Amino acid sequence: MYKCAAIQMASSPSVSANLIRAENLIAEVAKEGAKLVALPENFALMGDNEMDKVRVKEVYGTGQIQDFLAAVAKKYAVWVIGGTIPIAGDNANKVRAACLMFNDQGEQVGRYDKMHLFDVNVPGTNEVYSESNTIEPGAETEIFATPFGRIGLAVCYDLRFPEFFRKMSKQGVDILVIPSAFTLETGAAHWELLLRARAIENLCYVIAPNQGGFHLNGRKTFGHSMIIDPWGVVLDCYKTGSGFACADIDHDRLAKVRNAFPVLNHRRFYCD
Repeated sequence: MYKCAAIQMASSPSVSANLIRAENLIAEVAKEGAKLVALPENFALMGDNEMDKVRVKEVYGTGQIQDFLAAVAKKYAVWVIGGTIPIAGDNANKVRAACLMFNDQGEQVGRYDKMHLFDVNVPGTNEVYSESNTIEPGAETEIFATPFGRIGLAVCYDLRFPEFFRKMSKQGVDILVIPSAFTLETGAAHWELLLRARAIENLCYVIAPNQGGFHLNGRKTFGHSMIIDPWGVVLDCYKTGSGFACADIDHDRLAKVRNAFPVLNHRRFYCD
């Protein structure tokens, strides 16, 4: 049994200020005994405009944000999943929204690039998002063997595509980690509903760190970072502002649910 944490932030346009806040929260959850810590999407930067992330992008393997993640993972002896950070891609005017995982020695051991990009008009609001203007999509799901189980990484808008998670289920995922920055409106309508559905239909744990609060760029995010068990039970939830949800990953519980209710063995249709 391992304790994990989903950290919630209300990130600003200041990378340095966000990193200070992230470390303070990581230190808090480490004191609580957490061994696996996940940060939200855009934890290091919620810019004044979409091009801000292009201006602070890093080359894969080096840079202020990546160095920070490696350092705090080693300092606090925790595995850290670094939400998303802007990594240089093929297009000089775009970035990859990369979710990086570091082990407790500070070594980078996993990467997933956000595949589904948030190009939408939010119903009932004047909010318009066009992530494809500044982000290159990833192309592959990623599963990583860890001491906590097989972890699958996803980011925010990915949550709305069940076939994406079914593919990871077929690959034997035990824990889904879904760093996000759900808007206030879409979060209120769908956040918990979608997270619990992904946990239930794939019989796995879900760790969902979200942005939560009012941001200096005028954006409002929903918060309610949570950890959910394979039966869809919300084990902990942190509603608004900076903080964290914390709960245990219990592999006996995971095995018991899967053995008693073998939905994954009853599938009749399979994705590629």
